[in-house]
Amino acid sequence: MRKVKVAVLGATGAVGEELLELLIERNFPFSEIRALASKRSAGKVLEVKGHKFTVEEATPEAFSGIDIAFFCAGGSVSQQLAHEAVKRGAVVIDNTSAFRMDKDVPLVVPEVNPEDVKWHKGIIANPNCSTIIMTVALGPLEKHFGLDRIIVSTYQAVSGAGVKGMEELRTEVEDPDYEAQVLPVASLPKHYRIAYNLIPQIDVFDKEGYTKEEWKMVNETRKMLHREDLGITATTVRVPVMRCHSESVYVELKKDFTLDEVRKVLSEAKGVQIQDDIENQIYPMPLFLEKKDDIYVGRIRRDLHNPRGLNLWIVGDQVRKGAALNAVQIGEILLAH
Repeated sequence: MRKVKVAVLGATGAVGEELLELLIERNFPFSEIRALASKRSAGKVLEVKGHKFTVEEATPEAFSGIDIAFFCAGGSVSQQLAHEAVKRGAVVIDNTSAFRMDKDVPLVVPEVNPEDVKWHKGIIANPNCSTIIMTVALGPLEKHFGLDRIIVSTYQAVSGAGVKGMEELRTEVEDPDYEAQVLPVASLPKHYRIAYNLIPQIDVFDKEGYTKEEWKMVNETRKMLHREDLGITATTVRVPVMRCHSESVYVELKKDFTLDEVRKVLSEAKGVQIQDDIENQIYPMPLFLEKKDDIYVGRIRRDLHNPRGLNLWIVGDQVRKGAALNAVQIGEILLAH
């Protein structure tokens, strides 16, 4: 496999640093990695797994000669620079919301719809973290039984709000008088402490009372599964957990099933691990699943009233599979084809 020149935009952020680690860990065939960030971070040296990267300012010219560019610096930055990178010959794998619902941009989770990579026109979108974690588990069920309806409630880690969200949780635990500045949404006038609390708001609300995060789960799932008719509703909640998102998911399947069949499908699915031994109190918990590549599923049980209803508890690392790893896996598909 030929070696490629790679750029990581947003290299100094939590997802960018995780992405650099994964490129090295997974032996991604790079001849060069260009670490890019804002002008104020230029010159900073990042040390990752024995490699040193000197951060450069992200400009259109910084993408000259780059084959694959991973973008994780925010939607406005992606909108400014993604097409500039494509003009210079790069394929952009974008980890923001900038292009996810663009009909000309494939939205991809490699375990769910890898074939969609083939029709990219220079940009491939990485889905929202909570959507990735859910669809890795539900994609196999859609293929074997068909999905009729999804009701999901999320318990999302502060890492979803970036490094500042993680720092705020740490600070609040240590200082009960600290005044919150980041959550639920940094740009809004009112903020709440997340330590010892739950906040039922991730992103801003619309006129129907849903947040952008909830709409992302609805629209992105439909796009990836090619199911515009799929009934989905979501409630997204921020919790005082550092990195792993958890999700309580109720699904109605189109076909009859046994729990043994469901477990078999999930156990054979790529990227899924089952932790479901209630007699021994074994089930997925975010404290123990940081830095894990896979999505973990437990509490697998039938609904009490609907014979085709199924309840699942799903946990995955938001920074890793919910962001950086998914992007690297898309890059690996590009190279394989």
